[in-house]
Amino acid sequence: MSIALNGLPKRLVDKGLLTEVVAQRAYFQANSEGMSFVSYLMEHHIVESRAIASAASVEFGIPLFDIQVFEVDPDVIKLIDQRLMQELNALPLAKRGSRLYVAISDPGNLHALDQLQFHTGLTVEPVLTEAMTLSKAIEKAQESADTTLAEFSDSTLDDLEFTGLDDEARIESGDSDIDEAPIVRFVNKILMEAIQKGASDVHFEPYEGRFRVRIRIDGMMKEIATPPANLGNRICARLKVMARLDIAERRLPQDGRMKLKLSKNRGIDFRVSTCPILFGEKIVLRILDSGSLKFGADSLGMVDEQKKTFIKAIQRPHGMVLITGPTGSGKTVSLYSALSILNTNDRNISTAEDPAEIYLPGVNQVNVNNKIGLTFATALRAFLRQDPDVIMVGEIRDTETAEIAMKAAQTGHMVLSTLHTNSAPDTIIRLTNMGVEPYNIVASISLIIAQRLVRKLCTHCKQPIDLEDEVMLHQGFKAEDLGSFGLFGPNVDGCEYCHAGYRDRLGIFEVMPLTDKISRIVIRGGSSAEIAEQEEEDGILSLRRAGLEKVKAGLTSIEEINRVTSE
Repeated sequence: MSIALNGLPKRLVDKGLLTEVVAQRAYFQANSEGMSFVSYLMEHHIVESRAIASAASVEFGIPLFDIQVFEVDPDVIKLIDQRLMQELNALPLAKRGSRLYVAISDPGNLHALDQLQFHTGLTVEPVLTEAMTLSKAIEKAQESADTTLAEFSDSTLDDLEFTGLDDEARIESGDSDIDEAPIVRFVNKILMEAIQKGASDVHFEPYEGRFRVRIRIDGMMKEIATPPANLGNRICARLKVMARLDIAERRLPQDGRMKLKLSKNRGIDFRVSTCPILFGEKIVLRILDSGSLKFGADSLGMVDEQKKTFIKAIQRPHGMVLITGPTGSGKTVSLYSALSILNTNDRNISTAEDPAEIYLPGVNQVNVNNKIGLTFATALRAFLRQDPDVIMVGEIRDTETAEIAMKAAQTGHMVLSTLHTNSAPDTIIRLTNMGVEPYNIVASISLIIAQRLVRKLCTHCKQPIDLEDEVMLHQGFKAEDLGSFGLFGPNVDGCEYCHAGYRDRLGIFEVMPLTDKISRIVIRGGSSAEIAEQEEEDGILSLRRAGLEKVKAGLTSIEEINRVTSE
């Protein structure tokens, strides 16, 4: 029995992707098995998923969307139950007012769209994506939801599994004061709250008659607890036990690490630092959630021209790329983004870090340990005897490390490293002050990147603002820019999606290649001001100008740019 084909089956036949006989057979078989036509084709590998998606997009008039380049909002994922998401093979992408944009692979499945509309109470707007890509995206979303921190209630706080990274042995509660249930529960609750709120650090601070706990969210400190001062020593002792530190040693700083196992698929590392202060020990935990980090040139936030310059520099067979900025400016993510691009089977990559914060498969990572003489310089010398293609040095702290790194860059190796300076031109002056000869700087360094992290305005509650033209010009905007864009500021009261009008952070970058003109200034011992002038003539964005571009795009506020850059 044969029928006249129409709709998607006919389009696939017309495009030469199916014969009419195969299309009819697939159509009847799908109906008899209670499956959709698209699902049947996919399950039996009759037509490639990309070809099906392309044809279905035209047939149903639904836009084709590459879900791999889209960052799904975790708050939106929660709108649909995990089971339903898997059952309907649909992934919510974004919510705009009463509209919910959902990725699907089978536009003929009207039942799924009705179900989504019923469960969410929103108007569902479907976008079409390739079936294989959608399945992976749903799996990733569910893995993330698998470890949703909201699942942890007060009753489970006692049972969280923390391990010291030295031996991965589970910490068991004993009878001592530091392991009593209230202390354990309090510490666990603070750490869970910090992770839940997206904090980067947790600070436990003892003062005279007072103990406070603060977290850093999007670069800003916020107090979250003030336990009784007499519990301070026990809280600190508990943290030291968890990090495998010496509880009896209170006179000297100590460093340690621990890991929280959220599930079999996800764990969060903490870097622990203690420091004796007037009224006890201050303990700071750095949260290293590598599962939430995104690497790659597109994730950094550079403008197109900066991104091209960055990729071109790191793809060179030799030379040095320096990334500069203060602590907490995102230098580590930029370094790992470069490494992730270079990390291929045909390259030998070695890194010296203090310590290695993120595990990167395929890269030979070394933890520097000054106590036993394993310094950056020692690790560098060892790398050079092991035939490296790419070397990453966590930080250039002294002249010896700088000189070895530069010699490596001049002898056929790509070297990546960081330095603590305020701008790209200042980096040149810092190196010369360290004793590095100008000709070595010019011969080895191909690119210097200065960067900062600024808070992003919340897309849900940001507010338009007006400023006088005179104020705009004083802030650094050009006269020809005035009136061509809208300014936005934060809603200081915030909303359910943000903290005081901001949510997440983005990078602003000064990407300065050592051009011939800049190199000549360096050779003759010119100042950072001269280099900055030449930089502007060459059309290179300074940190300030890069920040103002983000303001023009409505991504952040002038106040935020003023906070991290000078006018």
